[in-house]
Amino acid sequence: MDLHITDPEFAERFEHFAFNEVPNEESQQLDEKTRYMAILAALIGCQGVDAYRETLPKALENGITPIIAKEIVYQATDYLGFGRMLPFLNITNKVFAERGVKLPLDGQATTTLDNRLEKGIEAQAEIFGEQMKEAWKAGHINRWLAANCFGDYYTRKGLTLAERELITFCFLMAQGGCEPQLIVHSKGNIKMGNDKTFLIKVVSQCLPYTGYPRSLNAISCVGKAVEE
Repeated sequence: MDLHITDPEFAERFEHFAFNEVPNEESQQLDEKTRYMAILAALIGCQGVDAYRETLPKALENGITPIIAKEIVYQATDYLGFGRMLPFLNITNKVFAERGVKLPLDGQATTTLDNRLEKGIEAQAEIFGEQMKEAWKAGHINRWLAANCFGDYYTRKGLTLAERELITFCFLMAQGGCEPQLIVHSKGNIKMGNDKTFLIKVVSQCLPYTGYPRSLNAISCVGKAVEE
């Protein structure tokens, strides 16, 4: 349904804000690839299924490759669970089929089932510090976090570690209720070179899709990460 026909006043104001005012705000701008990476991750985080379906084709025309799009969706499994990720994977595959993108895409895995724990620990340590080399021993969930979240996903090609921390930040910000993890991953982003100024730009560009409360909470978490 065309909102220009059913809801013309709303469509006018939302489009002006989301597609003109926000992207062009002085000192809050991001390059198109980074902006769309953040928005896609935020839409998955807030379960914006219809908005994701509308946005993905635009993203694919503005610096997002099919591999980048798939890597964003795959990594969402760790932060939202398979139940909330699957609709976005199905939409992505449908959009790719409509655009003639041949599936499956080239493989991006760099680990095996034998070395995923070891490689995951290395990725954790690179992002969060040397103390992570012992963190996996604290229990089976911590071991799964190292082997599965980091060993299976963060080690994949297609996105840099800095980009993976960026999309994780967006998943956590957009779903809300994950403020402790958002502070931790704000620190991870900063360690990867995504500084406070950059993260506030990311929050700003995602705000039309996630709303003011979660955006303000995210800015607060970034501030706490800097303080700590």
